[in-house]
Amino acid sequence: MNRLIRLCLLLTLVAGFALPAQAHRFAPSLLQVTGAGEGRFNLVWKTPVQATSPVPMRPLWPKGCEVIQAPPSQLEGTGKVTSLLLDCSSLGEAGLVGQRLGIEGLGSNQASAMFMLTLRDGRYYQQVLTAENPDYRVPAEPGAGKVMGDYTVLGIEHIWGGVDHLLFVFGLILLVGGGTRLLWTITAFTVGHSITLSLAALGYIHYPVELVEFAIAVSIFVLAVELTRGDGLVKRYPWWLAGGFGLLHGMGFAGALAATGLPQANVPLALLFFNVGIEVGQIAFILLVLLIWLFVRRPLGDSAGRFAAFPVYLLGCLSAMWCIQRGLEALAA
Repeated sequence: MNRLIRLCLLLTLVAGFALPAQAHRFAPSLLQVTGAGEGRFNLVWKTPVQATSPVPMRPLWPKGCEVIQAPPSQLEGTGKVTSLLLDCSSLGEAGLVGQRLGIEGLGSNQASAMFMLTLRDGRYYQQVLTAENPDYRVPAEPGAGKVMGDYTVLGIEHIWGGVDHLLFVFGLILLVGGGTRLLWTITAFTVGHSITLSLAALGYIHYPVELVEFAIAVSIFVLAVELTRGDGLVKRYPWWLAGGFGLLHGMGFAGALAATGLPQANVPLALLFFNVGIEVGQIAFILLVLLIWLFVRRPLGDSAGRFAAFPVYLLGCLSAMWCIQRGLEALAA
């Protein structure tokens, strides 16, 4: 067992250098353009401060538009916000309709971004920009189906980009195994995070982000401790723990959604399908874990029990590291 603990700590140190920036640090870039009248548009460009490539990402607009105001960029949490005022009066009455707007550098950064455009007459457009489709031609009429598809993709990207959320779900699988108990436990977690995600996204509750990040790390650590205790109330009734901590994770999900924004004309639809995307990504992760275990269990045979403690220790070590890191961030905020 001592050898197992030493191995766990070694892997934790290695993962500690690789994962801290990934754990719930998914912050998709946002390019938001809003009509300001007289052929002018307010452009807001939000992108993470921490770059993944020396090639910078920057917004692109039609050649007929000129920047007439460019105040200094501002830092907001882990992101940088640039606000510009564009004069596109030379494009004529059609304005941006039929023109292309996009982002340069998505491919080099292996990133995606949400593009949102609101015209003065109330027409609204949005599109997820990727390395394959880095720009968007503004059509005459927006499609409501775009909201459903785009926010589903954002939900999936967020759950798979948030290592801490996936580790909590992994801990629940270790706690209850498979079958009906897993179904009820994951359902309780889903109900919990759906409630706070909706309330926070709609502005009914407000909270310090750093404190929630710290509490999410604590929830994973508590789950790891419960996994070492054997049979108890938590193991017999795991849905209470899953639902309660799901409330915390929902506020974490809402933080990523707030960084992207909700379309004012389709708030309920966007919120619903962002949540759908989270559930799709969550179910895919659970199926992947169970499938891996199905293939690994037979070759290990009777020796599988010797490795049972390894994922528990790894879960505890990583969550303890995040507790310290995020606790210091919360104190400094």
